Amino acid sequence: MTSLDQWPAAFTARVAREMREARRAAGLTMADVAQGCVDRGFESTEQTIKNLETGRRTSLTLAEFFVLADVLTIPPVCLLFPLGRAATVEVLPNREVSTWNALAWFTGETPMEQPAPEGTPREVLDVFRIHGDLVAAAMASTTLAKERRRMASTTLDRERRATLLERAAGYEEHAFEDCQELRAFRARMRDRSLVPPALPHDLAFVDQPENHPEDSE
Repeated sequence: MTSLDQWPAAFTARVAREMREARRAAGLTMADVAQGCVDRGFESTEQTIKNLETGRRTSLTLAEFFVLADVLTIPPVCLLFPLGRAATVEVLPNREVSTWNALAWFTGETPMEQPAPEGTPREVLDVFRIHGDLVAAAMASTTLAKERRRMASTTLDRERRATLLERAAGYEEHAFEDCQELRAFRARMRDRSLVPPALPHDLAFVDQPENHPEDSE
């Protein structure tokens, strides 16, 4: 445990250690990292990186942290909390918890006995996570349905083609339901003045109800 006045430097030192390990794993030199920062419009030097890694620097700006994470091609949160490399971490002065619990707290995934009240930061995070799950499900089922339809259309045997077309229709119905659920969820987000993330190209039709087969019936 560290005292309140020592904790900021200790925290920076821990992040710097993770950056050093990430740099070495990526096969980059300190000069490479410094140049990567410059390429991204953030001034840095090899000596700056060296001072950080050796502990001569005891602070790190948020802007520099994000640029360095991008240069090192590592999620920023993994530099803050070395998941899989340390069992515990001092997340705040004199508050040591498991590394996973620290990371979950940072990302808003800390388990709660009751759902977060609507409109709170935690609840908004949950909404966007659910949206991500719905996008993944719709993408997977839509891709599978297209593949099944392609298989059916390229089969020469007429009897087998009929069977495959019937199966493809079932997959397409499942994809349709997934896309309908995603469309409805995005509408509810907009009703709450939340801006949904852009959809993958293959799901762009979800935001265009008039182009959906159901709407043409």
